Amino acid sequence: MAFVYLRTVFFRDTDAAGVVYFTNVLSMCHEAYEASLAAAGVDLKQFFGKAKTAFPIAHASVDFFRPMFCGDRLAIQMQPKQTKPDEFEITYHLFAAKANSSPDLSVPSASLSRALSRHVCIDSASRTRSPLSAEIIHWLDQWSE
Repeated sequence: MAFVYLRTVFFRDTDAAGVVYFTNVLSMCHEAYEASLAAAGVDLKQFFGKAKTAFPIAHASVDFFRPMFCGDRLAIQMQPKQTKPDEFEITYHLFAAKANSSPDLSVPSASLSRALSRHVCIDSASRTRSPLSAEIIHWLDQWSE
């Protein structure tokens, strides 16, 4: 089951043309990733701080279909999947959401943007690849198809 993160576009997210600046879409997607970790019971301070493993992004991409403006309410649908014993990727779909409500993603709506991030698991000390941790496997099980 996909994780859905609701977010408002703020002025700081936009560029001089008044639309979301391209790098900020990836930043919003990373917010959804962090929220999904927390919702799965991951201690974010430990996970991003002094954990034995780290999950750096090895690849990221974003496609834009419609502009997003300050004040727009977004629903970021996030779905991870394991791709290798030491890798996973996350697909994000950004949709318009009604103000102050959760989106009904069973009703198809036009996607505003789509993004992808690919992560590798490494041992924090040696910086070498390592199998995915039990904590990430649990997170994958919760939010994957």
